[in-house]
Amino acid sequence: MKVYKTIELEVKDEVGTVWLNRPDIHNAFNEVMIAELIEMFEAINEREDVRIVVLRGRGKSFCAGADLNWMRNVAKYSYEDNYKESLNLSLCFYNIYTCNKPTIAVVHGAAIGGANGLLAACDFAYSEDNTTFSLSEVKIGIVPACISPYVTKRVGEYGSKELMLTGKRFNGPEAAYHKLVNKSMPSEEMEQHLEELFAVLKTSGPKAMTHCKNLLYDISNKLNLQEAIDYTAKMIADIRASKEGQEGMAAFLEKRKPNWVEK
Repeated sequence: MKVYKTIELEVKDEVGTVWLNRPDIHNAFNEVMIAELIEMFEAINEREDVRIVVLRGRGKSFCAGADLNWMRNVAKYSYEDNYKESLNLSLCFYNIYTCNKPTIAVVHGAAIGGANGLLAACDFAYSEDNTTFSLSEVKIGIVPACISPYVTKRVGEYGSKELMLTGKRFNGPEAAYHKLVNKSMPSEEMEQHLEELFAVLKTSGPKAMTHCKNLLYDISNKLNLQEAIDYTAKMIADIRASKEGQEGMAAFLEKRKPNWVEK
């Protein structure tokens, strides 16, 4: 297994946990972490031993946003160099958003600036109540551009205006109120909540979850309602005829568990 400089992957019971691993600076990201996350999520798509992906941070925080040393360097870049770096950051969020496995962000400590793009790009996001959030880019005269497609999908236009234009700090329950995270909870409840979610997800067909993510992506981002008529009809016809679809329907009719569920 490849050794990364800024992240780690742990695989246990078909759950792959991607750890942001720069705890001494609260997992602030730089160009190395961005590149490694892009590569990691591309690799995870091909792994048969991973059915669920969790994104977490080592140490005291999920992610404190951009590394200050990296930002100092970026401030001196030419326009072309700035553009290339920003393209990589956008690709990082896109690779997480389009991962073919269910993705879960677990947020604690702090989620500042671009960290909110990492969590918003995941299918599920959960935070500890005492987490500090901020989309603070406007406070330093820039904008949360690369994270905006994913934050706005979660929060909506007007919620995004409130959070992005003020750059205010807020906690886990307020993040849940705005739907930036699915749920906020006391830290001592998090692991039990995750185990329950893993158990539920593992009862779903692995390929069916991938197809479902593709379906949601296409109807949310590519198709109008008329185009969706033929697209959705073909998708369900294909999946009913697939090996996994046949097994799932047979198991339902025979009142037994399908072969992807632990007996």
